[in-house]
Amino acid sequence: MKKPLWRRVKWRDLASCENFLRGCEKYCVSACSRFCSRARGDRFWAFSGGGGESRALLFCHHRILFPVFAAPLSRDIPAPDFLGRFILLNPLHAIQGLPSVTEIFEEALNGLGYEKTDQFDYDLMGLDREPDPESLRAGPAGLALVKPGMGDLEEMLPLQADYDREEVLPRGSEFKAENSRLGLSGIIGREQVLAAKIGGKIVGKINTNAESFTRFQIGGVYVRPGYRGLGIARRMTAALSSSLLAQGKAVTLFVKKNNPAARSVYRKVGFESICDYRICYY
Repeated sequence: MKKPLWRRVKWRDLASCENFLRGCEKYCVSACSRFCSRARGDRFWAFSGGGGESRALLFCHHRILFPVFAAPLSRDIPAPDFLGRFILLNPLHAIQGLPSVTEIFEEALNGLGYEKTDQFDYDLMGLDREPDPESLRAGPAGLALVKPGMGDLEEMLPLQADYDREEVLPRGSEFKAENSRLGLSGIIGREQVLAAKIGGKIVGKINTNAESFTRFQIGGVYVRPGYRGLGIARRMTAALSSSLLAQGKAVTLFVKKNNPAARSVYRKVGFESICDYRICYY
């Protein structure tokens, strides 16, 4: 029987990593999506049990560490002993995953003297059936949902900038307008996006931000302050979810624990809580 330990994954072994991730996909759409779009600079390690079966996967993509465990509540899978050496060579920006898993790496990083700058705790939610019909009709009279193009970038940019400031940037980070512009340009060019219009003015936006083996993940949900509470976010979420489900994949999102209004909107659409989710910044 082999000794359980972390081993570097070679490119020829990535098929076994995919099989492992498929079994955990519901809890790690972000990780699965990054795996599907992996680049040569990404690095992977697997933790195998005594019988050779995969029990955990760790990989780093663009300075984000994704730890995925088959048994998330298990504490008998240790953080790898090479973690400190790896981070010295590859500066780490964030860890994301289930709290029961990220905590293992948080403890390891604390022991290595690394300081956490911020932490976001989320409710991971999923939708596997058609959204609530009332949600597809929500919103004020005259509300129109359209697919924006690059010609809409300038009008949408203030919404994206406010979303980045309110929902994305960790404490102590400097807001850079150019990053919002580049991010929005990529979203319009690569993702599935809806813009909400009233009287010809864009007042809300929503988009996909990840696609895994059998699921889409949506995010970037933002409505201008003067138009909130009218059902616009509910309508956008229901409409985009319906379109994604029609493509044969279920839908996932995560919403901050301290945002009960947004959680209420998603529940009305039909989303159900799956588990907790966490992103830690360093």
